[in-house]
Amino acid sequence: MTRDPDILCIGSVLWDVIGRANLHMTVGSDVPGRITRIPGGVALNIAMTLARFGLRPALLSSVGRDSQGDELLAECRALGLVTEHVYLSEDLPTDRYMAIEGVNGLIAAIADAHSLEAAGKKILRPLIDGPLGTADAPYPGAIALDGNLTESLLSEIAGAPAFAAADLRIAPASPGKALRLMPFLRAGRGTLYVNLEEAGLLCQRTFTNAPDAAAALLARGASRAIVTHGGETCADGTSDGVIRACPPKVLVTRITGAGDTFMAAHIAAERAGEDRPTALSHALKAAAAYVSGDMPS
Repeated sequence: MTRDPDILCIGSVLWDVIGRANLHMTVGSDVPGRITRIPGGVALNIAMTLARFGLRPALLSSVGRDSQGDELLAECRALGLVTEHVYLSEDLPTDRYMAIEGVNGLIAAIADAHSLEAAGKKILRPLIDGPLGTADAPYPGAIALDGNLTESLLSEIAGAPAFAAADLRIAPASPGKALRLMPFLRAGRGTLYVNLEEAGLLCQRTFTNAPDAAAALLARGASRAIVTHGGETCADGTSDGVIRACPPKVLVTRITGAGDTFMAAHIAAERAGEDRPTALSHALKAAAAYVSGDMPS
């Protein structure tokens, strides 16, 4: 018999169109480089990395009944992901994300996740009243949730009975969507995975380091806050205190997907029974391997 999924990944499942140039770029740059199209989206990036660590993730998202959606789901299944719970829309196209990267980092990006937002609560049907759980028998496992859902839906999830028994792991998807995580901060629910900028937006102040940001998020109600700061010190804050770790120094060859890799590696390490310092170190090493190009995209 097919075993149940080890974790649910809820949020964006789309095509990433990434342009990369081995040059320093600014606004208006027109340079040679490479353009690739790969499966992406925060939820899917997390799921793909979890699968590399031997887990069996299930996707809850929206994909169009179009050729791009068919191709995307086929690739997901080939990677060992469970796609049977994905909402297939007759009238909404498959979402896309487009980014430009230079050697100096991400230059610009546009996330077209409008179909996911329009599908709304439909993507949660298997979890709210379906094969994965109900309000009376809520799903008891781990859930990775991304901030590409609408603010109203995220607010509903923060207090929904169907999520009451879950180990919620939450990422904002981008600084522009960080404030969508406020319901989880107010409810004191879940583990927040944010970078320094996103932590500042949630706390309405500026931070210079991750440990201070993690402590401030806890003070504002977070149950747990994990804050990254690029190649600088990272922090994991809980009621037991704030721990910190430094990522390995590597040559950065790509940016998009690094945070998702970090989050997935951290979840996988804790599911394997690692303690907080070991799990944090494991996640930082995985993210470093990713940005250096040593881990498959």
